[in-house]
Amino acid sequence: MARVPEIPDTKADYGERPMSILRRVGRERERMLGMTDEERAWRKKWLDSQKLAPEEPVLPKNYYQQMYNPIRRFYMAPMNKFQNMMEPLLSKNGAFILRHAITRSVMGIFAIYCVYYHLKYNKMDWQRNGGWKVTLNRPIMYPDNKDLTALYKTKGSEFHVNNFDKSPI
Repeated sequence: MARVPEIPDTKADYGERPMSILRRVGRERERMLGMTDEERAWRKKWLDSQKLAPEEPVLPKNYYQQMYNPIRRFYMAPMNKFQNMMEPLLSKNGAFILRHAITRSVMGIFAIYCVYYHLKYNKMDWQRNGGWKVTLNRPIMYPDNKDLTALYKTKGSEFHVNNFDKSPI
């Protein structure tokens, strides 16, 4: 009879630690209760190990090529060059923030133009069911208003006819 291999059932079997390496001194309340000399030494060693060396983080070779596909690298190239040009003038963070502010602004303006184009050229008229219903309202006229030229500028048939008067039929 063949032996069935055991299926790992805990995270520890996959290489992850089953518990926190911080022990009880990871929480401030636990540290305030009192620490032994051994715990103090362990915590000092642990805190020192959290400090990065000046050359860290070290990125492996071809990291950029592996993280981003060719299409994304292509459209990101102009702003990467812009960011690299701005880094000496601004800080690295400042150049990064400026780059993202510019790109997000351009994307927002492009989205507004797309919505405007769609609203302008896909209006609902009497020939189609779909589309946006864009209507004009008559100007507000009050009883004490003596200037009636606003009423005479537009004909009465221009309101809510869905371009039926411009029909090719």
